[in-house]
Amino acid sequence: MSYRGPKAKKSRALGVPLTTKAAAVMNRRPNPPGQHGGGRKRQKSGYGEQLLEKQRLRFQYNLKEKQLRNYYKKAKRNKGNTATEFLKILESRLDNFVLRVGWAPSIYAARQLVVHGHIDVNGKRCSKPGCMISIGDVISLRAKAKELPLVTSSLQSSSPPAYIEFLADKNSAHFVRQPGVDEIPIICRVNMVVEYYNR
Repeated sequence: MSYRGPKAKKSRALGVPLTTKAAAVMNRRPNPPGQHGGGRKRQKSGYGEQLLEKQRLRFQYNLKEKQLRNYYKKAKRNKGNTATEFLKILESRLDNFVLRVGWAPSIYAARQLVVHGHIDVNGKRCSKPGCMISIGDVISLRAKAKELPLVTSSLQSSSPPAYIEFLADKNSAHFVRQPGVDEIPIICRVNMVVEYYNR
């Protein structure tokens, strides 16, 4: 289930803007929420820092704890660096792809587009945000979605990362290749998340 709490408050707590509105709020009020938010920052323990990074990753991808842990277990079974494999799996989610392409302004709006049936995967409607896509898959907007104000306004400021390529008139896109860790636009020290789950 998508997080339905106050996005700006959660963003301030994590130090990560989860929506455009949250980013504006954080510019005005960069300190954490609560009556002691503007006071002297207390030094976090090693565990506290790991937990914060894990929460940052979880909310940027809009996942439940169980989902994130399962993705980590899958990444750990894969060959290669666990942190890198972890991010590759998360970037392969359909809702995240919709966000990266620029059809939605936030992961929450991207999930909504998918759940409401506005996205096709290889020509077939897919309403599962967690659908895993691969290199070569073509992800498209359905006809009605092309005219949605949310989509058109988001596309005006979109800038897909290098590992995603638009096709035709920006109504379809696909993975060009697997992303490198440095190319993925998230705020998180993923190695600390791996350390958290390795405890």
